Formats: sequence, structure tokens, C-alpha cells
Amino acid sequence: MLRSLIVFSFFSLLLAVSNTKTAQAAGGGATLRDPYQDFFGTQDSLPPIEPRFGDGLTDPRTNPFDLKDPKIITEETEYDPVTNTFIVKEQWDGKNSFRAPSVYTFDEYFRLRNEQEDRRYLRQLTQLGRAKAGDDPIVPYKDRISKNLVDRLFCGSEINVRPQGNIDLTFGGDYQKIANPILTERQQRQGGFDFDMNIQLNVVGTIGQKLKLTFNYNTQATFDFDRQVKVQYLSDTECSEDDILKKIEMGNVSFPLRSSLITGRQNLFGFRTDWQFGRLKISTVASQSQTQRKELQIQGGAQLQDFTVTADSYDENRHFFLSHYNRGAYEPALQNMPQINSLFNITKMEVWITNDRNVTEGVRDVVAFADLGETDPAVMLDNTRLVGATELGADLFGKRLPDRNANRLYADLLASSGARGLPTCVNTLQGSFGMSDGEDFSKVRARKLAPTEYTFHPQLGFVSLNVQVKPTDVIGVAYQYTYNGKTYQVGEFAQDLPLDSDTLNVMYLKMLKGVRIRVDLPIWDLMMKNVYSLGAYQVNPEDFRLDISYQDPGGGTKRFLPDGPLASIPLLTMFNLDKLNRALDPMQDGQFDFVPGVTILPANGRIIFPVLEPFGAHLERQFRTDPNNPNTVHPLSRKYVYNQLYDSTITIARQFPELNRFVIKGRYKSSVSSEISLGGFNIPRGSVVVSAGGATLVEGTDYTIDYNLGRIKIINESYLNSGQPIRVAFEDNSQFGFNRQSFFGTRLDYYINDKFNIGGTFLHLLERPFTQKVNYGEDPMSNSIYGFDIQYSSAAPWLTRLVDKLPLISTKAPSMISFTGEFAHLIPGSPKVINMGTDAGGGGTVYIDDFEGSGANFNLSVPS
Repeated sequence: MLRSLIVFSFFSLLLAVSNTKTAQAAGGGATLRDPYQDFFGTQDSLPPIEPRFGDGLTDPRTNPFDLKDPKIITEETEYDPVTNTFIVKEQWDGKNSFRAPSVYTFDEYFRLRNEQEDRRYLRQLTQLGRAKAGDDPIVPYKDRISKNLVDRLFCGSEINVRPQGNIDLTFGGDYQKIANPILTERQQRQGGFDFDMNIQLNVVGTIGQKLKLTFNYNTQATFDFDRQVKVQYLSDTECSEDDILKKIEMGNVSFPLRSSLITGRQNLFGFRTDWQFGRLKISTVASQSQTQRKELQIQGGAQLQDFTVTADSYDENRHFFLSHYNRGAYEPALQNMPQINSLFNITKMEVWITNDRNVTEGVRDVVAFADLGETDPAVMLDNTRLVGATELGADLFGKRLPDRNANRLYADLLASSGARGLPTCVNTLQGSFGMSDGEDFSKVRARKLAPTEYTFHPQLGFVSLNVQVKPTDVIGVAYQYTYNGKTYQVGEFAQDLPLDSDTLNVMYLKMLKGVRIRVDLPIWDLMMKNVYSLGAYQVNPEDFRLDISYQDPGGGTKRFLPDGPLASIPLLTMFNLDKLNRALDPMQDGQFDFVPGVTILPANGRIIFPVLEPFGAHLERQFRTDPNNPNTVHPLSRKYVYNQLYDSTITIARQFPELNRFVIKGRYKSSVSSEISLGGFNIPRGSVVVSAGGATLVEGTDYTIDYNLGRIKIINESYLNSGQPIRVAFEDNSQFGFNRQSFFGTRLDYYINDKFNIGGTFLHLLERPFTQKVNYGEDPMSNSIYGFDIQYSSAAPWLTRLVDKLPLISTKAPSMISFTGEFAHLIPGSPKVINMGTDAGGGGTVYIDDFEGSGANFNLSVPS
């Protein structure tokens, strides 16, 4: 249409010019009427020619401050046939010239008029489109899209964008005045503008039937998987059923597989395509995996899980003896397990810990003393306090019992006027008593633990904390116990010293852990190093299995020591964990002695060795050739005994990996009835597969799942009552924030017919480390797996008829014949980045210890 309009305008222009030349030849010079008026009407309806060219001030197209001509200015155009030029005059009031006339050649005038007409025509189209669009600004652009091209690409030209969400803007101001005379008057006043923004946006856009964009953005999202971005190009629609390219997905994609040996992934971020060549379907994916595949097994309504714990993983800073007396009486009291040979019985206890949670209730200023209640001079920092102490009592073996009056420390504190006051206690203890802060005592603001935050054994005299303890936390305790009918007390209870806001007195406690971990102090021995966590809760004694093995450097894992005089004794028996049978009779049965409170804490899944230092002093005693002479030890003891685990911190003990070869392995059943905890949060939807007895359970019919909390509830009780193991496979993305894996895969399906399918799968999982130096047990993977599978399923009505012929049997359900076969092969490997110093095709290099921390600096100017 536009092209025809321009040709017709050119023809009209030539005709008008020819007529004008004839008229001027006959009648002389005359004012030429604009030839465009014959087609477009009067001059008032035609925009004037803009003759301002040459510089940026007069050119209206480049001058942003042009205010246009007022309406009083009019324009007249004359044609000079002699010079074949057009003269444009601008006048006001139709008489006086506004500026000098502009002269254009025929070609210039024709070009300028065409440009004006093009702009005017486009403005008319835009105004027409806006009038049709109404309040929708996208409609004009819909009409301008070439429907021929868009229809072929997207199976339609309709654009649909549906944004949902909200944007919160917070404006405020901060102002503060600091009356500090050191600062200037201007520096004392500080303030500024405060601005915050929160965006929650969900956009779904489509073009036609094929292209779809899904965008979810939240500025307050905790994890990356909370933000979903996905672009889909779907060719499997009504208008393109025969396309080879069926699907293209970019962003958050999934790659599920039907095979059981090779499982796909749900939470991926990358690129996926689906193709179809006749009966052959091909799916490919190149992405980053944001989850880790896990699997649980439940049997009889309980959760079966395996555990593996090494010798250097004892539960640190959680379990403490109340005194060195209880530590020394621990092993003798368990000689006749399950009976406990002790008259010691705790009746009351309070546990205090450093207040790091800003708790306001149950908070006191306390001072914890290391020597409070101690009676053994070998474990006291100041044993002179034993002289003149009150003789309160002794046990059946003549050993003095712990009490706050067992030495003179508590009496001296009561006699001192400055040791009780909050402002003066530290100076008094350091000055008058000569104590060292952090060693002899620790003064802290502490909170009292609730009874649910700790447990204690009343006869063995140890306490177990259920809260996380930081290395700088101070733990103090006050307890009361009876022995052979007499009552003793160590420390002060909160009710013994009511809180007085006027006097601000401190409370005295027995210190179990100081602000610093010092292995050279006697308090180091109060921490129990024979307790190991299994990571379980509510452990069921049924089907509980535990064994101790030794990782032989010569190869294999053994339940016995490889050589030496103890090679014929099972390790479980050597560590006194197999002295009873299932009925708790004194008879070995080769299984772990499940004695609640003594060898295991079922509530929080902790196992306890009935010896103080199982892999240290206890193991060394087993190598003594003469039980009465501690110096006659077999030379092989140095190969197995791990004394560094008990006379040093865990960090230092782990620098001896050649001794860390004992492993605690087993399986436990956690009693969770019909509810199963997956141990993770925000489980990706579609990644959970529940099966029982080879059959896949149906969500909503057999079980329900809370993806946010990571909990499954079995609602079909027949699976729980049948005793069949229930397997749960899922993807956990809770720990994936730093270390991600590259996931590549291809799936091929060839459909011979609607009953018979042959498939093939290839997957590659690559994990790239941050550095080339990786630790043992943390080495990355570069694994590949390929496999083939066959699936056949067909209805068999003849089988139904055959069964109906049997007497007393009548069936109406259709019969099916199904066959499934799978094969898979795993090719393990390691990334090339850690293949340092190895031959081509060799394995990766991992570091047991690179000795980077082997050097220690000492300041010679400070005496030590």
C-alpha cells in the first residue's frame, strides 16, 4: 500500500509540474500552489517542510530545545520553471517574511516531501493501533508481528504475559547523636537515608502454543533452588506433530528415567532437548546437578540406616564426669555389667552454661572452680587445700567422696568478703587466692539448662548435654547425691543463693569445662572420650547391629587384629562390648550388648564404651605380657594403640592417620512408626520414589509427603504390617551451596510397537574440586555409567480364561504379561585436575597430610 501511494504521488507531481509550466508560459510568473495539495488537500492539512539544516541549533531533529513555530507563521511554496527549483517562504500575517526563503532543487523537494509523508503515515498507524489496544500496550506490537513467520515458529502469534507478585519499598532515615567530647560537634551527629526493597515476582509468558517462559524471583530466598527460571520450546503440539525436534528446555530442568539401576535427576540447571526420528526417541541433557541422591530403607514401620564411625570421631564437649572420683570409679562399677557396683546415687542436679543466646530468664553470674569438691591431690591445681579439710566420708574402698567441704576451697570462699561480690570476685580470687582465670576458675554470665537439655546417669556420675557447646563455653554444675545413706553436695543451687539485685552476688559451681581447652590441666580428663554419636534418634534395640573392625593397610577390613597375641580375640569382645547375650546373661554371643544408659543412649543415638580410653590405655593393657607389670608391653602395641586420641585434641590426633584404623560399623532401626524423616528440607518435587517389595507406591494413595519438611507418612498400613522393606529414594539439596556437579546424559528409546520397548542410557557425573589438593575421603568423582533395558507388557485375555476354568475360581480382572530386564555398568574415575604425578589413565592424587601445618612458631621474648 505504501509503495503504491508513493508511485501515485510521483505521477501526480509530474502532472502538476507540467500544467504549471504551461500556465506560466501563457501568463508569465505566478505563485505556484503546492502540487501535493491536489492529492492531500489544502496546505493547512499538510505539515510544513522543515528547512532548518546545517547545525545542531537550527536542525529540529537534533535540537532538543526546539519549541516549534507558532501558528501565526505560515508557509508558501513557489516553483521557478526557469531554474527548476522550489522556493519555500515563511511569513507571518501572510505579508511579512519570517526569515529568508529556502530554495530546493526538484530532487531535494521530492525527497523531503516523501520523508514527511512516511512519518505522517506511520503516526497514523500508531494512533490507530493505540486506539484499538485500549489499556493493553502489547496489542499494537501483536499486530506488527509477521504472522507468517511467527505462526510457523510458535504455532500462533498470540502473546500472553501474566506477571504476579509484589514489590515492597521501605523508606526511612537514621539519626543518632553521640555525646562524646572527643568528637567534633559535626561528628557527634550522624544520620542518613535508609532504603530497602523486597521483590517477589512470578511471571509466566507464552508466544503461541510452543514458547513458554516461567520466571520466579524472590530477593528473600534462602537457597538458589528457590529461584526458578525455565524457558520451554514445545514442538509436540497439534500444529507440529511431525517435527523432529520435540522439546527444548533451558534453566531449571529435570531428567527422570524409568530404569531402576540408572536413576535420573530432578533438580538440574542447564539445557535439555528431546528428538524423535520415527520410532526412535532421544533425550539429551547438559546441566549442573544441585542435589545429592540418597536412599533410605524402612522395615516394620521403622527406619533402617547404616552408620560408620571412625575412632577419632568421639562426641566432643558433650559428656562429662562430675568429678575425678566418678571417673576413677567408672570402670570398676561396670565389671559386672549390667549390674552397676556403686552406692553412688544422684538425687538433684543443675547444669549451667555460658549465656550466648541472650536469654533473660534463669540467668546468673557464676564462678566455676576446677578444685571444688575434689579429694585427690594428683588432680588438684592446689592440693594444699586438702590439709585441714573436714572429713565427711569415704566409700566402701576407703576413697574420700566428693563434697564442697572435702577441701578448704569452699570454706575459704565463704570467709572472704570480696569473693562473693560481683565487682570484686575476680580481683579477690586472683590476688588473695592466687588463682589463674581460665585455669583455676572461670567467671561468666550463665544460663541454667532445662531438664530436657541434658541427661545424667545417677549411679555412674556423668552428664550428657543435648545442646551444642562451643569451644569457648564454660560449663558448671551443682549436684547432690547420696552414698550409703548419707547426703553430699558439690556446688550451690540457685535456691541456696536467691538472686539479689542489690548485692549482686555470684554463685559457686563445679567447673566441668573451661573457657579454653587445655590438655595439660586435670579438667581435660573430665570430658568423656568414649562416647560416639550414630546420628540417630529413638534407636530401637530390635535389629540393632554394631561391630568394630580394623582397616588393615595390607588390604581388607577385619573383625580381628591382623597379627600379634590378640589376633584371635574379636574386637567387640576386646573392648568389653560383648560380655552378655540377648537376655543380658553373662555369656558372649558375638553381638553388641544393648544396655540402655550404660552402653547406649537410645534417645539420641550415642554408644558408650564401658572403658575410659578404648583405643588407648585399655587397648594397651591388652598387650601386656605381665598383668602386674605395666612396663612389659608387646612391641606390636605401638602399631595399634592410639594414645594421641586421649592426651591431645582431636585436631592433633588426626595428624596420625596410621593409627586411626578402627571403625565402628552397624545398622540401627529408628522407631518412627508410619512417619519417615528424610533428614532434609525443601525436597525437590518429583524426586521421591517409594517402593515396597519391588512395587512402586503411589503418592496420595499409599503415602503422603511434605516436601518442605522432608517427611513421608505411609497411609497404606498393609505395607507396614507385611514386614516388607520399604525403600525411599530422593534427592537432597540442603548441602549443595558450594560444591556442584556437572551432569550430562543421553537416553534412547526405540519403540518396536506399543508393547515392546528397547532403551539405552549413558550418564556422566563430574565433580570439580576447588583446589588440586584434596583430602582423603573427600576426593571428587568423574563417573560414567551406561546401560540397556528391555520392557515388554501385553494383555493376556487367554490367561484370564484359563484361570476361570479352574474349579472354585472366577476372575474378571484382566491379565497382563510383563517382562523387564536391565543391565548397567559403572566406570569410576577422577577429574583430570587431580591427576598430578600419575601416568596417563591412572587414578587421581589425594593427600593424607601435606604437612602444611607441621611448623609451629614460638615467641622467644615471652617465657613459657
